[in-house]
Amino acid sequence: MTAGSLAGRSIRPMKAATGSMPSSSDGWGYEIKWDGMRIVCFVDARGVRLQSGNLKDATNSFPELGGLAEQLEEFGAVVLDGEVVAIGADGQPSFSLLQQRMHVSDAREALRRAKEVPISYAIFDLLHLDGHDTMGLPFRDRRRLLEDVVDPGSHWRLTDLHEGDPSDLLATVTERGLEGLVAKQLGSIYVEGKRANTWRKIKPRNRQEFVVGGWSEGRDGLAGTVGSLLLGVMKDGELHHCGSVGSGLSASSRDEWRALLSAKERKDSPFSGPVPPTMGRRFRWSEPTHVVEVAFGEWTSDGNLRHPVYLGLRTDKRPGQVVREP
Repeated sequence: MTAGSLAGRSIRPMKAATGSMPSSSDGWGYEIKWDGMRIVCFVDARGVRLQSGNLKDATNSFPELGGLAEQLEEFGAVVLDGEVVAIGADGQPSFSLLQQRMHVSDAREALRRAKEVPISYAIFDLLHLDGHDTMGLPFRDRRRLLEDVVDPGSHWRLTDLHEGDPSDLLATVTERGLEGLVAKQLGSIYVEGKRANTWRKIKPRNRQEFVVGGWSEGRDGLAGTVGSLLLGVMKDGELHHCGSVGSGLSASSRDEWRALLSAKERKDSPFSGPVPPTMGRRFRWSEPTHVVEVAFGEWTSDGNLRHPVYLGLRTDKRPGQVVREP
């Protein structure tokens, strides 16, 4: 591989651990955690190549980011890390809108949808510059290089990095219903493919991914369709049931889920233990191949979700990666 080429290169993104606010803000920086799709962007003489968090090619899905090749041409080979988000009419990030973009592999269809659902790439890290990996540099140095290299464009920008007391920022995030903050040690290196406590997710409410192992039929006006999705997390190689979610499912998403799960239907439960009956509703089992994101109030003492709300399908997550977060 030459200094100007990143052909065949893949990078597993570093992940933040779920944690609490640092006891002191000294040596930490804070960014808003955007509700989108993690994308590693490779830019070299061949153009722009986009990689999802689970190493799948996403280049065709977001043609707007092709303009990064021209802007970064003078810097040779560059690798960026960030989050692609879709912004709703209310100005808030909308994961449900983003789902209309993130599954599209046909280039012409992606161009059509780009006009209807525009996206923005929120860039927060620089992993490679002109033939040299920068992951071993402290975050503060990578950030300075990033600011020198990337200028804001019509479909990309740098995330805002806040230093000092984050209380006002967290209050704003909570008030606007955003996903949370990421606290990053300014001296931390980029640990490829690892979840490190030097990056911390700080959430005003709980949310994480869950594996879908089936569905329960609805009642009354929802008879014959999906009433709720049966959820689980992986532990010791087995899928453990932890509740169900129906709130947040629209009429169209219920129909879509019935089609998805019926195509993967199985006779027996994929969960390792019994699933408590829900007021006599019939359960239908499916292969645990789909991952969803859910917001919830808390974990109960017996390991179930309290007040869950469905947020969307995650095609960029693998079921085997989904465990209960601290």
